[in-house]
Amino acid sequence: QLSEDVERVSENPTDETEGEMEVHEDASSVIVQDSELGTAAPSLRFSKTCLKNVFSVILLFIYLLLMAVAVFLVYQTISDFMEKLKHPVMSVSYKEVSLYDAPGIAFYPGKARLLSCKHHYYDHIPPLINPGQPGDIECTTQRINYTDPFTNQTMKYALVVQGPRDVKKKELVFLQFHLNGTDQDFSAIDYLLFSSFQEFINSPEKAEFMKDCESSYSSWKFSGGFRTWVKMSLVKTKEEDGSETVEFKQETSVVNYIDQRTKPRSDQLFFVVFEWKDPFIQTVQDIITANPWNMIALLCGIFLALFKAADFAKLSVKWMIKIRKRHLKRTHQVMNHIN
Repeated sequence: QLSEDVERVSENPTDETEGEMEVHEDASSVIVQDSELGTAAPSLRFSKTCLKNVFSVILLFIYLLLMAVAVFLVYQTISDFMEKLKHPVMSVSYKEVSLYDAPGIAFYPGKARLLSCKHHYYDHIPPLINPGQPGDIECTTQRINYTDPFTNQTMKYALVVQGPRDVKKKELVFLQFHLNGTDQDFSAIDYLLFSSFQEFINSPEKAEFMKDCESSYSSWKFSGGFRTWVKMSLVKTKEEDGSETVEFKQETSVVNYIDQRTKPRSDQLFFVVFEWKDPFIQTVQDIITANPWNMIALLCGIFLALFKAADFAKLSVKWMIKIRKRHLKRTHQVMNHIN
């Protein structure tokens, strides 16, 4: 049998070689087709992966830019808050009243003498009957002597008069002074205003009270031969330590007095009127416009955005690394298959 098989092979050698060649051709065609499919599929996958990576990088840069803007906003917010703490804003409010606490009017007449003092209402001042002659003194007055607070040597004489109270009825105080003669070129009487006449009356040390008033309040003058109209307004200022200071603002108008006395006189007459300008007490205080709660809420929102952006950036980087590893793994598998 073996000799017969050998003879058969020797007789038909071309058939065997043709069969082997067909087998080799089929295998090579399969390998070529597989290699062509393998190279086409990874190229398509690589293009998609590249686009995804580029898009992820763009998103990452956008979120980094947003993080930089958020950091700048945090810095700017804190800087503005500190600046507002250093520079408070002045707040002015008005309170309407029907009656004021009667102010004190301290006159320094010197050699002049008080002739009359009356309270009038509705801006009506009747004509003077006997100008230059003593008249009715219907005001509450107090005379006080005290040492000058600035020199502590000179004695000062003050005549303190109770000021107007009823602002709705336009209450005013009209005073007349007389000065027989003076050795100065100009004749004037000094006065100052303080917030409460009742505090002066109730003070056990009136001299010390007047010294404090003269140190705290400004003084003004009104001249002889004129009628000086003084309209007062009250300003209260609240300090940072919680204390409250009071000062007066005033508007003055001067009207010439026509002396109709028959005989020419060498003496001087002084006329002055005090009334309230309006029923509003002005309160001034410093306020800080920066609200710490608003700043805290803004900072919380900014930090939350920062954490979200950082978390997204971290996840984007992880996703890019994962996609890269998967691409390398697929490329390695295809190369092994081709080999």
